[in-house]
Amino acid sequence: MKKLTLPALLSVLLAACSSTGTFDQTGTTVEDRSSTPGTGVPTVTAPSPAGSGIAALTDPNNILSKRSVFFDFDQFVIKADARPLVEAHARFLVQNPQMKMLIQGNTDERGSREYNVALGQKRADAVRQALTLLGAKESQIESVSLGEEKPRCSESNETCFAQNRRGDMLYSGEF
Repeated sequence: MKKLTLPALLSVLLAACSSTGTFDQTGTTVEDRSSTPGTGVPTVTAPSPAGSGIAALTDPNNILSKRSVFFDFDQFVIKADARPLVEAHARFLVQNPQMKMLIQGNTDERGSREYNVALGQKRADAVRQALTLLGAKESQIESVSLGEEKPRCSESNETCFAQNRRGDMLYSGEF
């Protein structure tokens, strides 16, 4: 029963939080930033994350080139600002079933080694669960914890701590 309730709840939550927009030829929502006529400001549409295929993973203008989900201190809940990133990667995995992903859970240096390994695993598992609830296959995704062993920043201040509290998404060939 729990296995059925959680996906249904997440679907309702994501639908309630979705933005409005138009759809491109791949069915991806495209943000409309049209200006008022006569202002001279051009219309900008967001790129289709999955529409560019594998090349989108390295295109700095594509959301798929962003690979880190950041977490609050001592937390493993995906924040609202990371949802579009997770949704884009889920769409990419659904459209590219041959692709595999490794999610590496990371923590800052605070806490014991054992605590940080456990927290890193919870962060990696949270990203994995969100991706699978959004349609990616469980067989495509593996989650591991690196704890505090792979810091992005080595200074002992809150700015660095925030950069180290993350889940990194790596695709086949990157791990």
